[in-house]
Amino acid sequence: MTIVFLIHNRIGGSGIDVRSKSRTISKPVKHPSELPKWNYDGSSTGQAPGEDSEVILYPQAIFKDPFRGGNNILVVCDAYTPAGEPIPTNKRHRAAQIFSDPKVVAEVPWYGIEQEYTLLQTNVKWPLGWPVGGYPGPQGPYYCGAGADKSFGRDISDAHYKACLYAGINISGTNGEVMPGQWEFQVGPSVGIEAGDHIWCARYLLERITEQAGVVLSLDPKPIEGDWNGAGCHTNYSTKTMREEGGFEVIKKAILNLSLRHKEHISAYGEGNERRLTGKHETASIDTFSWGVANRGCSIRVGRDTEKEGKGYLEDRRPASNMDPYVVTSLLAETTLLWEPTLEAEALAAQKLSLKV
Repeated sequence: MTIVFLIHNRIGGSGIDVRSKSRTISKPVKHPSELPKWNYDGSSTGQAPGEDSEVILYPQAIFKDPFRGGNNILVVCDAYTPAGEPIPTNKRHRAAQIFSDPKVVAEVPWYGIEQEYTLLQTNVKWPLGWPVGGYPGPQGPYYCGAGADKSFGRDISDAHYKACLYAGINISGTNGEVMPGQWEFQVGPSVGIEAGDHIWCARYLLERITEQAGVVLSLDPKPIEGDWNGAGCHTNYSTKTMREEGGFEVIKKAILNLSLRHKEHISAYGEGNERRLTGKHETASIDTFSWGVANRGCSIRVGRDTEKEGKGYLEDRRPASNMDPYVVTSLLAETTLLWEPTLEAEALAAQKLSLKV
């Protein structure tokens, strides 16, 4: 018997919460198409009225279950009305449409997502390792640090790393972050819609592990006000032509398009991001678009290797830690591959960006 954990990719009424329910089926499965659709009470999650509360789950991606082992699996689902319409919080549906566009498919978009998060003490909602009602020493020794006075929550980070590897999530690394009690894991390179599926499943595993540890997971982009780093979800992005000879010019054109849709991207890059994107603590101002080589204070960073080799990828540093990866990844593809600015806007933007370089 296989127990299926259905991760509701609705993703809960708030847009960032992950919920699940279990079901027993008669035989092991290898593909989502072998699984039945299911339903849940949308009136209990703020996604449907009580008089018509049924929301339908469509299985979309399968991962091995690291908690139950054996043939047990985790299934990422998105949600629809009984009539087959995607509900408003189902961001995967629109992303799948963009990633299935022939122009996007031909460019094989790669993503590497750096998910930062903060661990909080359960009762006081204060970062792990911090004195209750007080503050640790200033930032500096904590990033990638080791030692009982510098690293808080390594057991959780390591347990999550192992769980992701077991599940088949394309996790590529972890590290302690600049603010004590804050960590990061990286997923990728992932192609297209897979990036969102893997990040959401990885977030679910992290919620389960912190639950077992009695620690609260926070994806707030600025959990502690003041002279402390916020939490982002930097998104590294490249297309086939960016990765080929002459790709740096393609990257510059993509950056130009991104500059012209800065407001649209910011509005979709996570709640509370204005508290993080201040121009301080390795961020650019939320109001100004900028780019630079090896500059972590820009909206878009291009690596030294990319500049040197004339091809590679760009890093969008604007997304907040609570961003929806389906929205961010598909919007990057749409803006750089499907959207075309007017010639006048393109010329003005090119001139403006060249002055900043």
